Amino acid sequence: MNRIHTAFPESPGSAFQIGTYQIHYYALLILAGIVFAVWVSGSRLKSRGAEGALALDVALFAVPFGIVGGRIFHVVTHWNDYFSAGKDPMTALFVWEGGLAIYGALIFGAIGAMVGARISGLRFLSYVDALAPGLLLAQAIGRWGNYFNSELFGAPTTAPWGVVIPASSPAYPIDLPTGTPEAPTLFEPTFLYESLWCLIGVLLLLWVDKVMQPRWGKLFGLYLIYYSTGRYFIEGMRIDPSDIYFGLRTNQWMSLLSIIGGIVLIYVQNRRNPGIEISPYLPGYTAPEPKVARTSQDDFELTADESEDAVANATNEADAIELTNLKK
Repeated sequence: MNRIHTAFPESPGSAFQIGTYQIHYYALLILAGIVFAVWVSGSRLKSRGAEGALALDVALFAVPFGIVGGRIFHVVTHWNDYFSAGKDPMTALFVWEGGLAIYGALIFGAIGAMVGARISGLRFLSYVDALAPGLLLAQAIGRWGNYFNSELFGAPTTAPWGVVIPASSPAYPIDLPTGTPEAPTLFEPTFLYESLWCLIGVLLLLWVDKVMQPRWGKLFGLYLIYYSTGRYFIEGMRIDPSDIYFGLRTNQWMSLLSIIGGIVLIYVQNRRNPGIEISPYLPGYTAPEPKVARTSQDDFELTADESEDAVANATNEADAIELTNLKK
């Protein structure tokens, strides 16, 4: 088998032009992921007795917080990429060029979600339970931004699904040969592995939710355990620069902390709330009554007050007689 025909082709570039505007694939994919996450969480909230539109209300707080937090975490853990000699510190603000750390986004996004959920009258843990499958779907979509940016790949590989990284990419390892146009060096497509892991996780969480119906934040705890387990091993495959502590990369440590956090969340909630979650709304919050469409028959069924008012305001004697008969 000719591996060049089966490998991922070289990225077409990180952006494309529409007139004078440059559109970045990374930004488009992040936006697409957000849209899908809001849609999934809204649908799941509706199925649990809440207004589906509240998912968008909460997202208006969670998304900006998450983007800022994801960027801060990335910059802090890649400090020399932005603030060392010869670097332009302003590029630390260029989110569209890539570099959103999921764990920073989760931490800050959770703060924003707490605010949004409180304002919307939702339980925070009920919201994140509804969000969990959609969040994994958003991550699966967003990871493809790394392909277009030619970044966050693994070591060279002979696997037929290896990805071609252009030698001109700033992320290309300076100590590795570039190969030839006919036989370029291929790298482990870790973005693909993580995307597939997330997609499988979407199906897993939906199945667990259907069969076991975990509530009170327990499904979100399972999300933390599942995603972080895969991320721990995939992170170990990557060769992009990262701080190393006791032999593990920064995000491997974050993965371990998230796994522990997910286990603790499930354990605590099992003890505190072993019963059924009656409502996703906060205690004391009155959910709006669902709107019922009027039928043609409703137009002829007047209440006593409505018919009295109609008679009183009739414009002629014939209308009054007809409405009086309807009342009887």
